[in-house]
Amino acid sequence: MAERRKSAPPFTAQFAKTLAETLQANLFHRFNDNQLLARAFVHPSAVSGAVQSNQRLEFLGDRVLGLAVAEMLYARYPSESEGALSPRFTALVRREALERIARSLNFGDHLILAKGEEDSGGRENSTNLADTCEALIAALFVDGGYAVAAKFITHYWAAPMAEDVSPPRDAKSALQEWSQAHHGVLPVYQTVQREGPAHAPLFEVEARIADFPGATAKGGSKQTAEQAAAQILLERLQAKND
Repeated sequence: MAERRKSAPPFTAQFAKTLAETLQANLFHRFNDNQLLARAFVHPSAVSGAVQSNQRLEFLGDRVLGLAVAEMLYARYPSESEGALSPRFTALVRREALERIARSLNFGDHLILAKGEEDSGGRENSTNLADTCEALIAALFVDGGYAVAAKFITHYWAAPMAEDVSPPRDAKSALQEWSQAHHGVLPVYQTVQREGPAHAPLFEVEARIADFPGATAKGGSKQTAEQAAAQILLERLQAKND
């Protein structure tokens, strides 16, 4: 594992070159533009002067990942309907999947962070790691084209895709099915609180069914918090019903 940086390093050509040399074996690509790769690791907290954060790359990487994963699923499960493929897709492009890949490649060691973000545990932050992974995918796409980005995705997403042979159900879908079957109503989700800075928010969401006591959970996005709250409530209701 690389030695962890103590603060945001100067965004220099030498830094970008060193980063490219360190990572290229795991990326299956030699970058033509090393600074493009380095930008994928620039957290918004470290932006200053002409240095750009990884947010624009993250936006693009999300779309490239979606296309590549959809292509993989379409080829791997030729007999499945769209209804079965959709939950598989959701599980593979969600924040947790991106974070898993980022951790396996030690992306946190290379993040360019402001001191405050560093001191608050930014290198281990799930959102930061997932965003960096998306930005890295975009950097591969911009520098080498779709085939290069797809090669990276195909390699690292193959194992997660093979882990579950049956289509997964996310917690919100499972809770909705349970609620409709037992009470004929849909679950309701309400944001209780939002904390933290704009670049790293923390949402607290409550999931509720009819007059039953609700369940609350926190997450780096509303979707993550809703899924966690739905899981807690579903387990509670199923245990009570057994």
